[in-house]
Parts: sequence; structure tokens; C-alpha cells
Amino acid sequence: MYHLDLKVIGRNIKAERVRKGFSQEEIAELADTTRHTISMIETGSQHPKLLSILKISNALGIDINELLK
Repeated sequence: MYHLDLKVIGRNIKAERVRKGFSQEEIAELADTTRHTISMIETGSQHPKLLSILKISNALGIDINELLK
């Protein structure tokens, strides 16, 4: 069984967001979610649905696989 490490996914999202110069609020708006949700995902405190990760990857302009590795 494949295990997704939520903390790694969160770190990947944050690193890409910061690298591209987006605030949590900007990514939240682009991904149709809240800044609080982005914060919780980035810290690994929330179990995001795959659709949420896909929306975030689209907002960041990257392939979802980049966030899952």
C-alpha cells in the first residue's frame, strides 16, 4: 500500500508557494479554498482531499506529482 506523508506534501506545497512568491491567501483564492485550509495543509495538520491537492497544484502551475513526491 502506498502511503502519502502529509507533512512532506505540506512542505512541498509551501516550498513551491514561497518559491513562486505567492501568499497563502493568494493560493487559497486561486485554489477556491481558505487561507486557514492552506495553512493546515502546509503544516500537515489537515488531511486534504486529492481534489484539494489538485486545485493547489493547478494554482501553483505545477504537476500534482511534484507535490506528492
